Amino acid sequence: MLAVVLVLAAVAVAGCGMGGEESILDKDRLVIGVRSDLPSVGFRTSKGTYEGFDVDVARYVATKLGKDFSFLGVLAADREKVLMDGRADLVVATFTIDQDRKKRVLFAGPYHISYQDILTRPGETIANVRDLKGRTICEVQGSNAAQRVVEERGVAARVVPFPDYKACLAALKSSQVDAVTTNDVILAGLAAQDGSGLRLANAQFNEQRSGIGLAKGDVPGCEAVNRAITDMYQDGTASTLLHKWFEKSGLSLRTIAVPQFEGCS
Repeated sequence: MLAVVLVLAAVAVAGCGMGGEESILDKDRLVIGVRSDLPSVGFRTSKGTYEGFDVDVARYVATKLGKDFSFLGVLAADREKVLMDGRADLVVATFTIDQDRKKRVLFAGPYHISYQDILTRPGETIANVRDLKGRTICEVQGSNAAQRVVEERGVAARVVPFPDYKACLAALKSSQVDAVTTNDVILAGLAAQDGSGLRLANAQFNEQRSGIGLAKGDVPGCEAVNRAITDMYQDGTASTLLHKWFEKSGLSLRTIAVPQFEGCS
């Protein structure tokens, strides 16, 4: 009996050493990664605060979990890293759920369904994904949106990497690239802030399932986040937030339903 107790104690100590707290539910305060570069989605203001749809979703979820929280600004390339090295407990940052990412990150949600779209200069003839053939499109490092055009849609476009969307917009306006493609909410926010007449094609292809990232293995935390997301839709908060940030952007907000969850595995 004593041997069994000693073995269990050793396992418990080893577990603490490897991962510390196993769930966000064990923590009093959460660090939440949010985008710092996406107007209307996740954006760091000149005052050092964060605002946008994802930021409000993160705030709602943390409050539902009964946790104090702080925000950590991240770019696309940082989202997995900050979870895997423990700098963030949650990531709410236009983090599209896909099978490759699920090997390293546990996803709750999705909390929002959008579509991939195309942003171009005024007067361009690009109206749909097929029109990108032979064109140059921006790829933000850490995002896979541009690559999906080439691989999933089979469009022979040339993908050029840039560090962030600010650099992408500068490249678009200076004709270094012909288009920027990613989630429609991201493009809508960028175009609205830029104000130079950049045009959304409203092509609506490739459904985008934005999830909330957690450390791999935190199933109890994931299930709790899913319950908070369900509440967000059922109490009308999701609709309120979508209209708050995107009503004037031209995005269709006619149907706002609870997304079908991926499952916490």
